[in-house]
Amino acid sequence: MPRILRILVAVVLTAIVVYAAHPSDVIRATAGADLRWLTVAVALVLVDRSLMALRWIDLLVALTPGSRPPFSRVLRIFFVSSFVSNFVPSVAADMYRAYALARHDVHLAESTASVLMDRILGVLSMVIVGACALPFAGSLGIERGLLVSLAVALAACVVAGAIVFSERAALAVVRMMDLVPLGAIHRIAAALTEAVRRYSRHHVQLARVLAMSVAVQAIRVVQAWCLGEALGIELPLLTYFAVVPVILLIMQIPVTINGLGTTQVAFVALLGAAGAGVAQTTALSILFLALGVIGSLPGGLIYAFADRAERPGAQPS
Repeated sequence: MPRILRILVAVVLTAIVVYAAHPSDVIRATAGADLRWLTVAVALVLVDRSLMALRWIDLLVALTPGSRPPFSRVLRIFFVSSFVSNFVPSVAADMYRAYALARHDVHLAESTASVLMDRILGVLSMVIVGACALPFAGSLGIERGLLVSLAVALAACVVAGAIVFSERAALAVVRMMDLVPLGAIHRIAAALTEAVRRYSRHHVQLARVLAMSVAVQAIRVVQAWCLGEALGIELPLLTYFAVVPVILLIMQIPVTINGLGTTQVAFVALLGAAGAGVAQTTALSILFLALGVIGSLPGGLIYAFADRAERPGAQPS
């Protein structure tokens, strides 16, 4: 989808939701938020971003033992990519992360494989958290929607897992790419598939990264609950565990910029079904996106003050 169309969809969806909630009511709800709960939510963002960086480093170490860039350099790349993701699709931010790492003595196939596995395990962790919330989704009337969302995400993870752990599935992918009449595509597909397949020998690292990913998703649910408490939304934490995994999956759909618009619609629809007010849930959706921006601010500072060679789009000297 063209960038201008994604921006248009984000603006239109957000405008519709805010207008329906009455802008003055949304502003009033946001201005009256409890700063203590907001502070807790911000602190949790710093925790989840640290875990996200650590899990990527763990995946990278599995493929490039003894040859990876310094820890500080990897962290810089991760946080800059987080900052960039506020303005471009998540796929583009992932591509930057893989390319930036490849500039520092890491093979491009290996850096790309680490980013892909990071994304796959992140989606799988959403499925796990959402599945644990299924018993509570029925009372909210969203059980069917949650099941469909989880089934689609799980199917994608199963396909990815088959490529990693099944030589036959990996060979099928390579042969399918052979149908594309470009030699470069064949070489890239073969190298990337081989790099991803190497994770099949690192069960401990994959289990550890998956555990960290589940912790990240649980923390994000608690962040939303803290924001709800700050805004005076009287819903139990279990309700958020039933709703937020679906919202996180919806945010991954690349139809807007950084989930703007789709996030607002999802929060209002799902928390509204649980009995929350429209103005409060709209304010919650905006604050939830703002938390992501706050978590990426370290990357913004690095981007602003780093050498030109560290910036996305910079050409090798």
